[in-house]
Amino acid sequence: MSSNNTTANHAAGTAQPPPPQCPTAFRYWEALRTPRVLRLRRIVETLTGGQLFPTDAQATALTADLFAGDPVAERYVAEVLHGDTAKAGRAMLDAALANGIDSVPDAPPSMRALFEEYETVPEWVRPELVEQGAAIWRRWGTMLFSFAGAETLEMYTESAVATPLSLAGGYAGDSALRRFLETCRFWIEVSQPDALFTPGSSGRAIALEVRVMHVFVRARVANHPEWDTEKWGLPISQTYQMLTLLAGSVTPGLGLWLLGYQTTPSEIRALLHFQKYLGYLLGVRVGWYPETVTDSLRVLAMTIASRSHDAGAHGAELIESYPAAFAPRPEHRGAARLRAAYNFRINSVYAALYMAPSTRRRYSMPPVFPWALIPVLRFPLITAMELARRFAPGFAPLHEKVMCLHRENWHRAQMRGREAAFDANGALRR
Repeated sequence: MSSNNTTANHAAGTAQPPPPQCPTAFRYWEALRTPRVLRLRRIVETLTGGQLFPTDAQATALTADLFAGDPVAERYVAEVLHGDTAKAGRAMLDAALANGIDSVPDAPPSMRALFEEYETVPEWVRPELVEQGAAIWRRWGTMLFSFAGAETLEMYTESAVATPLSLAGGYAGDSALRRFLETCRFWIEVSQPDALFTPGSSGRAIALEVRVMHVFVRARVANHPEWDTEKWGLPISQTYQMLTLLAGSVTPGLGLWLLGYQTTPSEIRALLHFQKYLGYLLGVRVGWYPETVTDSLRVLAMTIASRSHDAGAHGAELIESYPAAFAPRPEHRGAARLRAAYNFRINSVYAALYMAPSTRRRYSMPPVFPWALIPVLRFPLITAMELARRFAPGFAPLHEKVMCLHRENWHRAQMRGREAAFDANGALRR
């Protein structure tokens, strides 16, 4: 559906009732009738000539996908990775990831169906745009990690997001840093040169492992007494996975301008395409995917309008655990302690920068002054590097190499000898 198809949008004051498939806590259709949203829509239409939100058909597809999971991967997990077949199934998965599904002659039909998707590059994929988007992630280095961690905090106010993470426990309390670093490893691997098109690459393998992990977590959370499907839809739904893809493309592409990183509209479109193909490998099959920056912003506006701020103590634990995870620990000494102190302070600053002030005031967050001056002082240097990258011959590849080395060194120092693990078999913590 094209972003030019605005005639199907709601006329002011005539919002239709919620469609049959819409979780009650996703309050988009109710929000459309509020005076504040009606006023904002009129302002946006007057100033831009466009619409604030997606069309009705697009919005209906997104709310319906809040109940959608990943049937192909779910059938595979049910047939191959449960019960007595789990150990043999894991060995088959490892072999297929390394050498292709044809190396597993006795693979069950559900596994062949999964790998037929996984090993087929869709016709819509443009490899040059995927690689351009991956290169942008590489040149952002560890800034991608800091931005992604900070921007996610705003959505931890929603139970649909916070409850699965709270039940799984990875991003809460003392384990928050370890799980965040595992996610950083995922970001590093999928953005390596040509990683998403190279059979047997670590990036492609991790993408499928994460897809399988989502199946296990989705099933465990959906069957947990704390989960309310009527209110929140399906855990790790198609729509929320798609929103995660926007959080790796449009939002950093625009948000990092505040820190001096100059991402152009054409580069953001490449990021969107890179994330769409990465999403395909992760099993994202939404009924409608925004193809333009404008459509993406409409989806983000829809998400903001839909919030119910119902996460309570679960959201507070996740939000407050994030900056605290970087704080120096008693065993840190010397340079390691200084590094941890810097990471704690700078990530506290980024959390403050990319959270709404009204949200941040509701939680116990570290103070950010005088450390908030660090991004201000770095802004001229980052701007100079961005200009050199654009206009100085030979600087761009050197800059990318340095940033890749930096993110590897940073990750290695944080992990302190541990290995990232995308474990699908862990029990919920309550």
